[in-house]
Amino acid sequence: MDLAELQVFVTVARERSFSKAATRLHRTQPAVSQAVRRLEDELGEKLFDRTAKDGKLTEAGRVLFDYAERLMRLSEEAEGAVRDLRDLRRGRVMIGANEAAVHVLLPVVARFHEQHPHVLIDVRRVPSRQIGVAVLERSLDFGVLSFPPAEADLESISIGEDELVMLMHPRHELASRAQVTMAEFAHETVIAHNEASPARERVLRLFEQKHEAINIQIALPSLDGIKRAVEMNLGVALLPRRCALAELSRGTLAAVHVAQVRLPRHLRLIYRAANQRSHACSAFLEVARAYRDSLDLSPATSR
Repeated sequence: MDLAELQVFVTVARERSFSKAATRLHRTQPAVSQAVRRLEDELGEKLFDRTAKDGKLTEAGRVLFDYAERLMRLSEEAEGAVRDLRDLRRGRVMIGANEAAVHVLLPVVARFHEQHPHVLIDVRRVPSRQIGVAVLERSLDFGVLSFPPAEADLESISIGEDELVMLMHPRHELASRAQVTMAEFAHETVIAHNEASPARERVLRLFEQKHEAINIQIALPSLDGIKRAVEMNLGVALLPRRCALAELSRGTLAAVHVAQVRLPRHLRLIYRAANQRSHACSAFLEVARAYRDSLDLSPATSR
């Protein structure tokens, strides 16, 4: 059934008059009558009692009227939902990031949420090696990486910088130092994340090259747990500085550099090169670019 013809039928039923329905619909009365007749021919049933003067519905007409009203409401809701997406009154942006990268992403999320508070930002914890493929396969809209994406058809923009620091209890004997050696770090009790990552592998390779073994004694499943353990003076940790900005400002943790292990990182927001994006994703990318420009970071890097 044609929605336009159903709309004519519903209007005639509500107005109880073909002529009044024609006036409301800005159509001629013969055009309204023909639309109703086409519906009747399609259904094989009369919808109006033509002998009555008040546009009375037949039994088939009453049944159709109930369904037609629901279809009209659904049609209006569907149009409204699409308008809401265009006007950013709804929608979703899905982003993949590892736990450390979230701290760099949050300022962009905050800016976007301030401008578009009705759009859901869904950040999923995804291993770095899987993010590029997930973005290409459209299971993610964006990803955050600390290295250029290996996959073709992906582009990226810088959204922040970070570096690795040795976190320790503020009363630790090394807390007053500006920098410690790799050997000094290797002799400490180290608290580490129990998930492998490219950054962790780079650090291990660096220590292997110096013939130093990291003394990992505690492995925990989250950065927050690692920071709490360091605050309890159970050991030290090598983490991105941004992960501990709040603790460093409160003085519950101290940070020093480990010589040759700072590994400065450029965090990138990656996305598909194709321009077919939802309104919400286009707006998020625009906010991310504006944020990059406000930090005077390097321009977009593309493959």
